[in-house]
Amino acid sequence: MAKGLLKNTVHWIPIKRNKVDVTELKPRKVPATFLLSLRATLIIGQAFSLIPVIGVFKKNSDISTTCITMIMFLQVARKWPDLARYTFKIEDLDPNYDTNLTYKCNGTCAVVLTLALLEHILSLLSAFAGAMVCYPDSSLYEGFVRHFYPWVFNYLPYSPVLGFVTQFLHFQSTFIWNFSDLFVICMSYYLTSRLEHVNMKLLAAQGKYLPEVFWRTTREEYGRAAQLVRKVDDVISGIVFISFANNLFFICLQLFNTLEHGIKDTSECNSRAEGSKTILGGYEAAIYFLFSLIYLIARSVAVSLIASQVNSASNTPAPVLYDVPSPVYCVEVQRFLDQVNGDKVALSGLQFFSVTRGLLLTVAGTIVTYELVMFQFNSTQDSATNTTQAPS
Repeated sequence: MAKGLLKNTVHWIPIKRNKVDVTELKPRKVPATFLLSLRATLIIGQAFSLIPVIGVFKKNSDISTTCITMIMFLQVARKWPDLARYTFKIEDLDPNYDTNLTYKCNGTCAVVLTLALLEHILSLLSAFAGAMVCYPDSSLYEGFVRHFYPWVFNYLPYSPVLGFVTQFLHFQSTFIWNFSDLFVICMSYYLTSRLEHVNMKLLAAQGKYLPEVFWRTTREEYGRAAQLVRKVDDVISGIVFISFANNLFFICLQLFNTLEHGIKDTSECNSRAEGSKTILGGYEAAIYFLFSLIYLIARSVAVSLIASQVNSASNTPAPVLYDVPSPVYCVEVQRFLDQVNGDKVALSGLQFFSVTRGLLLTVAGTIVTYELVMFQFNSTQDSATNTTQAPS
């Protein structure tokens, strides 16, 4: 009878659940890990034989490298396993729940590669338009490769196989050039996110009376993030150097051609192609040149500003530490200040330069100086030529 009564009372006796449910103790957010954030970037690089690692589809995995890689990313591929294992240790100690990190990396990949593909398509249209005028008696593809790759077919006989190989290598080199900038951007996103994770704790504690243990644990977490930046810089500093060197060279070259000849193609074939029956009415070369110049400058500025955010994020703790109230000021706060002000945390190009906000102005000044020197040199040459050709 007691058993039946207990069975009946179950329906009307309220059962109170614990306010802290077991399911609520589990983290609802997925940590923004190293491989999860850079997965799309690594997959794209693998498609073009760059960063040849395995396990990018797993959240935690062992990474191995192969010897088949481009020279540009050879050192990165060799050091990548140690870097990945080190980041796993950091992420286990200090998990980061930046939900926007993966979206930022994937969105940047989509934007950069889409614009790079559009630039490549415009270059092909420009080459086809010029080939239709320069090589009217040849087949369309033969005229295209002869017009687009004169540095090859002025010395070697034409063959479809050679044309295809040359075009493939050109596409591969174009992708590598864009991917190096994309890789630096995504790595900068990740490092900035690690530093901002520490900065959020500090900004929330600004001006508050907190015990010494808080400053010690926060200082240690900042030290691990700063050491991670140094580890990453040791791996990708060569890529940073090549990225900035390529961008500087091509910006100087295209700006000089633009200021010297204007936004147009100076070749005889393309000047005769203006007004012809092509897709863009003979202005393919001008449109491609203008779009390429704007895209190159925008991408170079984006790489410089985004990579410099690593250094900017490393300097954020200093103002917070200066605002620590006097009653709770301790040795740990002083050590934290010495660490922030004494160490320069930033990406570098083979230790030749550090990527900071001031670097952008330095590069801009270098470009202006180069252009002025080249103009002066060309004007001197033109004056000498006119003097030599003047009638006696």
